[in-house]
This record gives sequence, structure tokens and C-alpha cells, in this order.
Amino acid sequence: MTGRLDGRIALITGASRGIGAAVARRFAAEGAQLILAARTSGGLEELDDEIRAAGGLRPTLVPIDLADGELINQIGAAIHERFGRLDILVANAGVLGGLRPVSHYSPDLWDEAIDINLSANWRLIRSLDALLRTSDAGRAIFVTSRITTATEGRPYWAPYAASKAGLEALVMSWASELHKTNLKVNLIDPGPVATRMRTEAFPGEDPTTIASPEDVAEDFLGLAEAACERHGERVVAGS
Repeated sequence: MTGRLDGRIALITGASRGIGAAVARRFAAEGAQLILAARTSGGLEELDDEIRAAGGLRPTLVPIDLADGELINQIGAAIHERFGRLDILVANAGVLGGLRPVSHYSPDLWDEAIDINLSANWRLIRSLDALLRTSDAGRAIFVTSRITTATEGRPYWAPYAASKAGLEALVMSWASELHKTNLKVNLIDPGPVATRMRTEAFPGEDPTTIASPEDVAEDFLGLAEAACERHGERVVAGS
């Protein structure tokens, strides 16, 4: 690898598997110092072993349920104390919330989707904004989905669609506030990717017919580099 992220500090949420883990491995191979956050501590530990075995820097592991807003509030202070800045945020964590008619969702399922897919990302912005601005080339990347465009009205996807539509509005609003800073903020739509969430949404689909998490990791890398000038965009992987 060419060291495209040498000296860069990157926080990745939802890092224990799927796209988050693939992006973590790719960033580590390019020299990034990683902070990996996920609910599954076992998955984080396995990823830590993989990265170190491949010669990457030892990551900082953060087992966290992003539904716990108070813990998110503490992340910024902890990163400031240890590193003094943050160069890259990859806000990848998300939940499907199940698929059913709008009126059949329980409040718990609705709240989980909104909490993880939308509110947690607002709390991350609130906690990390100053640290990302401290970087000479801060980069923030948020994961969205073409399935959930607000105008499409896809049936049975209401919590996921509502939370991702809200996320897009949130991120674009934040991006519009940052034009005179070194911080670049974008959304990325990975498209169909063989992940656990995809299997939950499309049971029986042959995963070999769609992209793997490793296939889209390069797109994240491009948006994370200091040389990236894209800002306030909804980027489709592969474009």
C-alpha cells in the first residue's frame, strides 16, 4: 500500500463486521490510526487481531451501543485527551428495523431505527465537530442508501427510510455550515452490498451477485483522503 492515510486518525462506527470492518482493514493498510466502535466487542477484538497481524497500527477499541447518547457525548472528550484531534469520521453503524407495514411497527423498533440511524449521528457531530475542525483536513463520511429516497415511498421500509432521509437532511445542513473550513462532509451510498443487514432485508438473495464490503472500501478511502475536495455530496459507490 502507498500510505495514503499515514498519520491520520480515523473513527469508524459499526466497525465489527460488514462495510465497517472492510473500511477499517483498508484504512489500516494505508497507515491510519484507527478508533473502532461497535456493539459487538468480540467482533472488534477479531478485527484488531486481523489488523495487527497484517502489520497495521494497533487500533483503539470502543465497545459502545450508539443508542446510549451519553456515551457518545463522552467520545469526543476521550479522543481529545488521547489524540488532540480527529481527521476522519466514518459514520457507518445502522439498523434495518425490520420490514412491515407502517402501522405494524412497535415503538421499540421505530425508536431503535431513529436512534441508531439518525440521532446517534447527530450526537457524533455534536461530540466531534470541534475535533474534526482541528484537523488540517477533516473528513466525515455518512452512509446512506438509494433504497430510501424520501420521494420513492418504498413499502415496508418506513423506519429505515425515515431515518436515512433525516440523516441526509442533517448531513447536508451541517455541510452547508462548513464551506469556510477545512472540513469536508459527504454522504455515501454503497449500493447493494453483501452484509448481514442486506440478508435480513433480502433473504434468499445470492450474495455473489452483488458487491462485497471490500469492493466499496476504496470509495470510502477516496473520500477520507486529505486530497479529497468533494463536499456536501451524495456519492454513489463506483461513481
